Amino acid sequence: MARKYSKKASEQVKKAVRKQKKGTLKSGKSGKKVTSRKQAVAIGLSEARKKGAKVPKKQSSKKKE
Repeated sequence: MARKYSKKASEQVKKAVRKQKKGTLKSGKSGKKVTSRKQAVAIGLSEARKKGAKVPKKQSSKKKE
C-alpha cells in the first residue's frame, strides 16, 4: 500500500504540533492561538501543500439529504 502523505508532509505536521504544544502556533487571519491538536495537524498539512509535498486534496464537506 502506498504512503498517504510524503515524509516532508509528516515533518511539517510534526513541526506544527510541536508549536501548538509550546503555545506559539497561530491560526490564519485572526492570529489566535491554536488549542486543538486536529487544527494543528490541518495547519501542518496545508503548509506542506503550499510547499509542494505529496498530500491528498482537502475533503469537501457533504450535506445530508
